[in-house]
Amino acid sequence: MSQSRHVPVMLQRCLDLLAPALECPGAVVVDCTLGLGGHSEALLTRFPGARLIGLDRDKEALRLSGERLAPFGERATLVHAVYDELPDVLGRLGIARVQGVLFDLGVSSMQLDEAGRGFAYAQDAPLDMRMDQTTGISAAEVLNTYPPGELVRILRAYGEEKQAKRIVAAIVREREKEPFSTSARLVELIRDALPQAAKRTGGNPAKRTFQALRIEVNGELSVLERAIPAAVKALDVGGRIAVLSYHSLEDRLVKHVFAAGAASTAPPGLPVVPERYQPRLKLLTRGAELPTEEEIAENRRAAPARLRGAERIREDVE
Repeated sequence: MSQSRHVPVMLQRCLDLLAPALECPGAVVVDCTLGLGGHSEALLTRFPGARLIGLDRDKEALRLSGERLAPFGERATLVHAVYDELPDVLGRLGIARVQGVLFDLGVSSMQLDEAGRGFAYAQDAPLDMRMDQTTGISAAEVLNTYPPGELVRILRAYGEEKQAKRIVAAIVREREKEPFSTSARLVELIRDALPQAAKRTGGNPAKRTFQALRIEVNGELSVLERAIPAAVKALDVGGRIAVLSYHSLEDRLVKHVFAAGAASTAPPGLPVVPERYQPRLKLLTRGAELPTEEEIAENRRAAPARLRGAERIREDVE
């Protein structure tokens, strides 16, 4: 996997969003989704006075990004952790507050490009899909052991798959003959199970099912539900957070946390709003920002990206 192929999504815009918080010497920025270290390398280069903490649950990603970030020496601290563990990581490092947080959600380029990981539906591979291969259950185990009703729920909730029942009926029928182990068989089954009309829209018909399995295997949405509020809480006043998401489920969750933080919680009709009801966040993006057409032409993985940013404007008042 050559690192030159990996182009960080919406890089310039992320740096610009975080810049006002990271230009002061001694600023700490957390890259919650280190991956191959592209965003981190750019952050350390652009903000020479900043210190970076990089988290990733994938040990191979940590190894590769460690090589890439080695020239920055002690300015980069890399930690094997899932991003909802951010408060524990900061606690262990003795850091009370940070000035910047970046999330680049979804699957890293390395995981998609490494055939053996089973994330990509375009090539045959073992159905694994674990971002941290040292723990948890694989996609094959989910397919082979979950009750049909639970599989339908996952495909609908995490894949927004309208044909979930049809696909699950085929999965259950097939797994009784032989358990699933590779991705090609699943892709073929989905193609056969779908009506013609459903195959004509939106790219590879297996895409939604693979997304749903990946989210289930890695607990992505429940992790994110804990991680975004924890990251906001870790921000210093004046600190900024930028989040790149790649499907509507993630984006909706981020939007909800940011909107709640940017709203006044005062009962209606108060002549003066006390400090404890004032908004904690200021939104830095109008809705979600999208990548430019030029960027999508250069890096097709940027196409579904949605970027939201917020600034911490006051302390929580208990």
